[in-house]
Amino acid sequence: MRFGCHVSISPKIYLAVDRAKALGCETFQIFPSNPRGWQSPPLSGEDAAEFKAGRREAGLTPLVVHVPYLVNLASPDEEVRKKSRKPLTSSLKRSNLLGADFLVLHPGSHLGDGAAAGIERVVRSLKKMAALLEGDLRILLENTAGSGGSLGSDFMELKSMLEGVGGGERFGVCLDSAHGFAAGYDVASKEGMERMAEEIEASFGFKNLYLIHANDSKGALGSRLDRHEEIGKGRIGLEGFAVFLNHPKIKGLDCILETPKKSDEDDLRNLAVIRSLLK
Repeated sequence: MRFGCHVSISPKIYLAVDRAKALGCETFQIFPSNPRGWQSPPLSGEDAAEFKAGRREAGLTPLVVHVPYLVNLASPDEEVRKKSRKPLTSSLKRSNLLGADFLVLHPGSHLGDGAAAGIERVVRSLKKMAALLEGDLRILLENTAGSGGSLGSDFMELKSMLEGVGGGERFGVCLDSAHGFAAGYDVASKEGMERMAEEIEASFGFKNLYLIHANDSKGALGSRLDRHEEIGKGRIGLEGFAVFLNHPKIKGLDCILETPKKSDEDDLRNLAVIRSLLK
């Protein structure tokens, strides 16, 4: 089971590798550009080559790229979807250039238009994106807390999207512990974990689960509040995280931490805490 953090790419993308190494990461995640912007500056071949060489030397794997937050492929507004496809396309091309393993995407929100319509729009866009995937790069749909019409809080929605794009050959799922908890999946108890495991197997299936976003939750169980907390300091808690991490269907999957951070000490502390919970 490999652990890592989300690290900054500023001011040069290859510096993210040095940051991950300094934190003792075994895997890591980056944004390909400004996570809250529509535009991204070009990535030079020289910078990408230095990034890949540094990562290869450090043995950091897998590399996870997270699509910017503004992307909403489920929107009923065609202009929003059109704008969303640009940073997604850019993220895909950067991921190919960097030799990334996974590109994580929030499916988006149907904004009250209904899950079925939103899912159909997501599938239509992802089918177009599939042609851009190179090498072993795989798009992972992330589960959500379910606020504001966001798709993916219900595992059957993730199943529908995967089936719509033709199955798991180039797609899969990233499971966020905080989002799942806020959506009503009790990852903090043995009984809750067993129920969630049964739902996963009955929906998109563990064969399509490739990555964990390990975050504690500020919001209560079923609150729909998408707010991350440090490991052990939220509503999941230390005992709950131990239950989650050591479940036989979860243990062994690579974990990325997206916990609140004011300094590197926060990442170092959270990595130490989560590693200590493995049995």
